[in-house]
Amino acid sequence: MEIALIGIGKIAIDQHVPAIQNSPDWNLSATVSRHGTVAGVPAFHDFAQMLEERPDIRVVSLCLPPVPRFDYAAAAIRAGRHVMLEKPPGATLSECHALKAMAQTHRVSLYATWHSRQADKVPAAKAWLAEKTLRKLTINWREDVRQWHPGQDWVFEAGGLGVFDPGINALSILTEILPEPVHLTGAQLHFPANRETPIAAECSFHHPRGAEVSMSLDWLEPGAPTWTIQAETDQGIMILENGGDKLTIDGEIDESVSDLTGEYPRLYAQMASLVQRGGIDMDLSPMRHVADAFTLGKRITVEPFEW
Repeated sequence: MEIALIGIGKIAIDQHVPAIQNSPDWNLSATVSRHGTVAGVPAFHDFAQMLEERPDIRVVSLCLPPVPRFDYAAAAIRAGRHVMLEKPPGATLSECHALKAMAQTHRVSLYATWHSRQADKVPAAKAWLAEKTLRKLTINWREDVRQWHPGQDWVFEAGGLGVFDPGINALSILTEILPEPVHLTGAQLHFPANRETPIAAECSFHHPRGAEVSMSLDWLEPGAPTWTIQAETDQGIMILENGGDKLTIDGEIDESVSDLTGEYPRLYAQMASLVQRGGIDMDLSPMRHVADAFTLGKRITVEPFEW
């Protein structure tokens, strides 16, 4: 299938382009970006022009920051194109619901992707927790913003989510692996004095059976990142590390191997299936937790952040 990639920045070059180019399902037929291009692929600066001149491209994948994404997604849906959304699927829950309604009206597929759910060991973690009684779950998600978003001021602008940009990855795993849903009950959000979004956060959640569930986020972690979820149950301890790529149960490492390697190759395989069978996959549960954190969170001002 022909696909266009919109927004040729770091995540597109690092993840989307190789996933598309190595997939048997897709042919990268166009890009749209103010500055970025992909060698050998027709490049457009204007999205409307691409939609008009390339009616053969029926699918678009949006890698833009969340704030401008709605207008692009809405234009694509109105033009009858299937749409794949990089996480988070929008800047607000309301616009995500609006996109879903539009996709239903225009009878096109819409996919809100959560790449961390496609990590190798997430399905095994979900299966292990299914029959256990959870007692405590702790998320520690810590990384260096200067490594993962170098000079990208939009992450610290309103709508950019700040530390919840990586934190929503943890929440996407949490909402996938827990047998019962939780909801956020409180948060402390650390805002640099010169920025509009938080650089660290601590969150607590209500579990229907009384388990202790918490999350700690930090965007100033030096060195290697820490992307860990630890669950203590009535039948042992599970540790999911490396963003979901390593699973340890009571000290034993899960050595099983998946058929398809990589988060983004799995996302694009799922998008191909979604387009072929028709339908919408628009799970917004990770984004609801972030919205609740901004609603309930206590603001704490910390030292200014500079690149």
